[in-house]
Amino acid sequence: MLTVEARARRSVRKKLRVCKRHLKSAQMENSSSELIFELHGLNETRTKRQIFFGLSILAYVFTIFANLTLILTILLERILHEPMFIFLCNLCVNSICGSTSFYPKLLIDLLSDSHVISYTACIIQIFGIYMYLFCETTNLSVMAYDRYVAICKPLEYHSIMTPRRVGMLVQITWILTFIETIVGIVLIVRLPLCGSKIDKLYCFEFYVVKLSCIDTTLYNLYAFLILLFHTFQDVLIIISYVLIIRKCVQSQAERNKFMETCLPHLITLCILAISVSFDVVSARFSLDASLQSLRNSFSVMYLIVPPILNPLIYGLKLKQLRRIVWRRFNSRITALK
Repeated sequence: MLTVEARARRSVRKKLRVCKRHLKSAQMENSSSELIFELHGLNETRTKRQIFFGLSILAYVFTIFANLTLILTILLERILHEPMFIFLCNLCVNSICGSTSFYPKLLIDLLSDSHVISYTACIIQIFGIYMYLFCETTNLSVMAYDRYVAICKPLEYHSIMTPRRVGMLVQITWILTFIETIVGIVLIVRLPLCGSKIDKLYCFEFYVVKLSCIDTTLYNLYAFLILLFHTFQDVLIIISYVLIIRKCVQSQAERNKFMETCLPHLITLCILAISVSFDVVSARFSLDASLQSLRNSFSVMYLIVPPILNPLIYGLKLKQLRRIVWRRFNSRITALK
C-alpha cells in the first residue's frame, strides 16, 4: 500500500510528464509555423490602387518586352556579338530578373486589402532584388572599363577585350554578385526575429534585420564592407569617365562616340546612385511618417526606371542596334499584313 505522500509524489510526476509533452508539442507547432511579415508601404495608396495597378502592369509588361527585344536582337545578330553589346545584353537580363523580383508581389498587394508576405517569400524577394542591385553596379563598372579601353586605347581594344576576357568578365559579374547576396542572406536567416512590421513596399534586407532580437554587429559589418566595395566601383567608374571626357575633348568623332555609348551609361548610374543612396539613408535613419510617399518613390525608382530606361536610351542612341531592331520590327509588321 502506497502512503498518501507517495501517491501525491507520483501524481505530481505524472502531471509534470503531461506538461512536458504539451510544451514539446507547442514548441514543434511554433517551429513549423512560418512568420508572416506585414508590409506597410502601401497604406497611403488605398484610394488610388486601380491607377497604380494599371501603371504598374503596363510598366512591367513594357520592361519585359523592351529588354527581351534587345536580348534576342543581340543574340540573333552575329554583327552585334561585340563586347559592348554583350554587356548590354547582360544588363537587360539583369533588368528582367530585378523587375520580376519586384512587380508580381506589388501587383498582388495593389489588388489586396492585406499586404502580407511569408518569411520564405520575403527572403526570396530580398535575394532577387539584391542580386539585381549588385549585378547592376558591377555590370556598369565592366561597361565603364569597356568604354575606357574603346575610346582611350582604340588600337589595343581588340587585343584587350578578347572573347575570352569578355566571357570571363560576364561570369565574374554573376558569380561575385551571387556570393555577395548569398552571404548577406545567410547572415539574415540566422537572426531570430521579434517583430513582423516592415515599413516598405517590398522586403528590404535592413528592415528585416531591424526586427532582430539579438545583436546585429556581424551583419552591420558585412553591410559596411559591401557599401565600401560598391562605392569603390562607383569611384572607378567616375575616374574612367573623367579620362574618357579628357580624351573626347580632343576630337569631334570622340565626342560623338561619347554621346552615343557613354551618356546612357552615366544616366543609368546617376539614377541608381541617387535613389539607392536615399533609400539606404531612409532605412538607417527613421524619417517622418509624412515622408512615406517620398520614400516609396525613391525606393522603387532604382527598380523601375533603369530597367525601362536602359533598352530605350541604348536602343535610341546606338545607331547600329537601332537600325537592326527597326528592320526586324518592320519585317514582322510586313509579315502580318
